Amino acid sequence: MKITKLGHCCLIIEQGNTKILIDPGDYSEEQNNVRGLTHIFITHEHTDHFYLPSLKQVLANNPSAKVYANAAVGNLISAEGLTYELLQHGDIQKTGDLEIEGVGAEHHVIYPAMPNVMNTGYLFDNKFFYPGDALISPQKPLELLALPITGTWLPIAEAIDYARELKPKKCFPVHDGNIKRPEGMYRVASRFLQPENINFEIFELGKTYEL
Repeated sequence: MKITKLGHCCLIIEQGNTKILIDPGDYSEEQNNVRGLTHIFITHEHTDHFYLPSLKQVLANNPSAKVYANAAVGNLISAEGLTYELLQHGDIQKTGDLEIEGVGAEHHVIYPAMPNVMNTGYLFDNKFFYPGDALISPQKPLELLALPITGTWLPIAEAIDYARELKPKKCFPVHDGNIKRPEGMYRVASRFLQPENINFEIFELGKTYEL
């Protein structure tokens, strides 16, 4: 499995003839130039994960790519005259060379008085987990975790505890596109995760890593 981080929470996952794009949001633009996609997965409706102008451009460049999303995102997609396939918590989808399981149903609470939205994380081949904006566990041993590092809904302490709870062999930071200087966050995470035998690795944007 090959993984390329394009920015913030936007990733490309490749295995065999399958090439998946996750969360084409408005914090990244490189996805608008990607070709050869077979599938697109969207975790939730916030624009840093789901930006309609970007999704439309991605589909224009990849007209045969299938879009997968939960019902809330799906309703927004359908309203634009686009098609999607439903994938929610507990659903398992075989997409060519990869098996993807939907995990979780809600975005992490931002503030109690603020209405919450649906969030579906994705578990790839039972070894790589991308949670979206939630601190949910797939209840399986993980080789790799895309770790949300901070945000309006997430202090760094909770991010570190989340990784320590899941205990992946390796994790890399996502949800970091709004940090002007993320190096401090990275150092803190690494300081407390490395002693737990969790390899915290920073994925350079545009560089492909193999799992």
